[in-house]
Amino acid sequence: MFFKSKEGKDKILTLYNQKLKELNIEYSEKLVETKFGVTNVISTGNTNKPPLVLVHGTGGCAPQILDSFPNLVSKYCVYAVDVLAQPNKSAENRLDMKSLDYGKWLIEVIIKLRLKNVTLVGFSFGGFVSLKSLEFNESPIRHVFLIAPVYIVNGNPLVGVFKMFLPLKKFIKTNNQKHIKKVMEALFSEYDDFALDFMSQTFQNCNMDFSPLPIISKDKAKNIKTPITIFAAEKDIMFPGKKMIKRAKKIFPSLEETILLEDSKHVPNAKNFEKTEELILNKRESFF
Repeated sequence: MFFKSKEGKDKILTLYNQKLKELNIEYSEKLVETKFGVTNVISTGNTNKPPLVLVHGTGGCAPQILDSFPNLVSKYCVYAVDVLAQPNKSAENRLDMKSLDYGKWLIEVIIKLRLKNVTLVGFSFGGFVSLKSLEFNESPIRHVFLIAPVYIVNGNPLVGVFKMFLPLKKFIKTNNQKHIKKVMEALFSEYDDFALDFMSQTFQNCNMDFSPLPIISKDKAKNIKTPITIFAAEKDIMFPGKKMIKRAKKIFPSLEETILLEDSKHVPNAKNFEKTEELILNKRESFF
């Protein structure tokens, strides 16, 4: 099971609902049945507008990614998906990262929502899910925006161990805030009390997956036809920005644009999320 206890799950879902309420938006929540598990989707915006699907990262949830992109509803109907086996309202089933299952799952969600010509925006692990979706069936997808995505390059494992995994293990063992703050400082360009609280509760109350992250092969990448835009974070210790852009240019024939978010750690700050959002909205003009 993903959640260690019912009490832990309740704490996390209380924070989830708090963030959703704080967004102060009109939305609807829908549970989509898939063969991989029930999936919670929050939709907001005019359904007559083109669809945009938002996929959050590890240790995240739909309200958080909606919070990072508040203006997309001006030109899109936005569907924020709760990824399976994460601290949210979707099923606790963890899928095999080496297979196409995460891609099959997301495409099934998109088809069951009856969405076509989708703009897909994936952050971190959401980028991995997005690329797996393209590998499996790119026909419902119009354009993909990847922000500090998993699955293109990995950083130096030793740096990851010392800056992230050791403090994280210490935090899980001791629940001492100084250890989780070290992790947050390694990952986030800036963070607020909510992010700290949500991450603390997640790592204390969830069985997280620390298995090695796969990398897309050149052969699989060359088969993707959908236009891809990548935002890489320069100071990302997990997926270094310059290294990512270099490899992406070599392996993706459909790569349309790369943007290096200067001085950004893995999770960009509000200014860089704004810059990303602006570019997605500007691209929207050229689509239609």
